[in-house]
Amino acid sequence: MNGERTLEPAEPPLVPSAVEDLKSAAGCEAATDVASGMRLGLGTGSTVAYFLRHLGARLASGELADVVGVPTSIRTEKAARRLGIPLGTLSELAPLDLTVDGADEVDPQLNLIKGLGGALLREKMVAQASDRFVAVVDEAKLVDRLGVRAPVPVEVVPFEFDSHWKWLQALGADPRLRREESGDAFVTDNGLLIVDCRFVNGIDDPLGLESRLMHRAGVVESGLFLGLADEAVVAGTDGVYRMGRA
Repeated sequence: MNGERTLEPAEPPLVPSAVEDLKSAAGCEAATDVASGMRLGLGTGSTVAYFLRHLGARLASGELADVVGVPTSIRTEKAARRLGIPLGTLSELAPLDLTVDGADEVDPQLNLIKGLGGALLREKMVAQASDRFVAVVDEAKLVDRLGVRAPVPVEVVPFEFDSHWKWLQALGADPRLRREESGDAFVTDNGLLIVDCRFVNGIDDPLGLESRLMHRAGVVESGLFLGLADEAVVAGTDGVYRMGRA
């Protein structure tokens, strides 16, 4: 089995660059959606890290009050606590008013592929518990067809995980166990493994694929987020803009 490392950095690089400036602008724009008293879903990823920074700054300045969030990863939990963002649990706070999260692909109908940061299960739980879900991405993540640039992460139980290989290949996927730089298997915050499934020509039927994956014993969740996003905040070369469903 060949490893395929697709992990995102824990924090955005601090070296200024055009891309990082755009991500920061997108995070700032998404933070303007937050109002006092809101219950938030806090996503995971490099662009969302900027959202957290801007949210923390608004709270610290007194511009916002009585805001509480549900983190989708240990990484996000640590960042939120460091930035002074109050946290709670999904059972305490659901339904959430707003979730802001990143994405690895966004199609014209706002269907997403997520999970290259390794938090897809918790991200989907939080997204499904939200009245509104906004994806924050850079323009390179926009695609006409899901699967053309990013693999579909599939979170599986460790037991006999490689027994899924032939079945996934029959679905048209090229499955690879996600690994750390050390070569060890990447383990999610839930103690599970991730199989990254590439589809050379993209995905013909995302709904059908999602259904088949979720009926497979041993598969816990997939990175297909279909019909969940309400809007995307996009950082493009000409600035930041908002995108609705086509």
